[in-house]
Amino acid sequence: MAFARTCSVALVGVEGVVVEVQADLEPGVAAFTLVGLPDKSLTESRDRVRAAVVNSGAEWPQKKLTVGLSPASVPKAGSGFDLAVACAVLGAAERIDPRVLADIVMIGELGLDGRVRPVRGILPAVLAAADAGYEQVVVPECAAAEAALVPGVSVLGVRSLRQLIAVLAEEPVPEEEPDELGRPDPLLAGLRVPGTGAATGMHSLAAQHDSEHDLADVVGQTSARTAVEVAAAGGHHLFLEGPPGAGKTMLAERLPAVLPTLTREESLEVTAVHSVAGLLPPGKPLIDIAPYCAPHHSATMQSLVGGGPGIARPGAVSLAHRGVLFLDEASEFHSQTLDALRQPLESGHVVIARSAGVVRFPARFLMVLAANPCPCGRFSQRDALCECPPSAIRRYQARLSGPLLDRVDLRVEIDPVTRAQLTAPGARGEPTATVADRVRAARERTAARLTGTPWRTNSEVPGRELRSRFQAVSGAMDEAERNLERGVLTARGIDRVLRVAWTVADLVGHDRPDATDVALALQLRTGVPRGVPMAIGALT
Repeated sequence: MAFARTCSVALVGVEGVVVEVQADLEPGVAAFTLVGLPDKSLTESRDRVRAAVVNSGAEWPQKKLTVGLSPASVPKAGSGFDLAVACAVLGAAERIDPRVLADIVMIGELGLDGRVRPVRGILPAVLAAADAGYEQVVVPECAAAEAALVPGVSVLGVRSLRQLIAVLAEEPVPEEEPDELGRPDPLLAGLRVPGTGAATGMHSLAAQHDSEHDLADVVGQTSARTAVEVAAAGGHHLFLEGPPGAGKTMLAERLPAVLPTLTREESLEVTAVHSVAGLLPPGKPLIDIAPYCAPHHSATMQSLVGGGPGIARPGAVSLAHRGVLFLDEASEFHSQTLDALRQPLESGHVVIARSAGVVRFPARFLMVLAANPCPCGRFSQRDALCECPPSAIRRYQARLSGPLLDRVDLRVEIDPVTRAQLTAPGARGEPTATVADRVRAARERTAARLTGTPWRTNSEVPGRELRSRFQAVSGAMDEAERNLERGVLTARGIDRVLRVAWTVADLVGHDRPDATDVALALQLRTGVPRGVPMAIGALT
């Protein structure tokens, strides 16, 4: 009897489980049996591995072959086990020393010609291997930069099974001919498959900081610009309501550029989700700026929160983790789809239960809702241009449920841009760079105050901590408490007002929120004027 083992990683969401791949050869009729709860694509690896081994110049053992994936109770999916299965078989056949394979984690799909192809989820898989104590990882050459993001792990990138056999057997490593210049790399084919997450509205991440998306392009809208700045500084959810063409989409598209760059820990979290979804930008293994996701209003619940057949895949809320989720035409979304956001808005993650297992994805995003006030879009308390009957207006506005809106910290009504505002000399507002500097300074004040706590932004601080450890100036919350007594605010709402007041205080440089900071937070929450300037610059 000949036996060999090596390791690979099974992904469940963005969490990995190290799987021991065991190969056993016994005398008998030549057969290849794969056990350990493999899915369809993994079961097909028998044919891929056999062809890859033969085409790599190695001899396929003509014996009874059994490959086991342990622990057997964990479902295994995908083609990322191919490389480990092939090396375990070659170890059992004594083409490779089995002792060399025991402490190596191998991740990669094999082509029939022996080339090693990349798979989704390289980063979370290597993170799981590192957490389990493994120090050597073999991955496809084109994914080596992504795997190298994990500290303390030695990464070997190979282009073919032939190269890996030579390295493990201490033989001269053969050269592999590069692909023709100007043609798409065939090794990357399949990482972006239509219908598996690529159509969730993900924009080019580099496009968020170009000169075509500057806050200075937004004319007027002082209240909305202030709300965007406060949302970016504190991670608060935002609802923009106004007529078509007033600038709602322009403001939302410019919000990611105002957000500070991601920390190393945040970058790894975001990159892991995008790696599992197969949406990493080419040539950029680490995402260091806030993602921006804008799904169409026809999106299903599964595409928004995650799901799909078999093991669930991340949805738009997870692809927007540590970034912006923009729901334009929010009233046109299905009401059940929007209400599914209520749980991740509070918890910062989404748990999806399927027959194949339970998956947990991170979902700490900044949500921006944009909607028209009525079907025709012209309803306003200030004029009578709307032609919709009152019943139609009520039905349209009721599509956004009260529990959902109660989780939104900032609600701003946007007015149409007037001719005077559009044509006035010097009508441009503050540029993105100026606002981003204030946001970065506010985030630094917040981080200093929250040092030693698990929270990073004001929006994450629980209500009990706000009322005990992070109180406003004495008497500053009196007006907010009166609104609570009158039913204008809920208990959740008054906590959110205090969170926003802390963000305003961080923006203007106050040690604690005073009555002016709370008044601005109330105005941004309720839309009722409180007699305070709406521009942050006027409060400093």
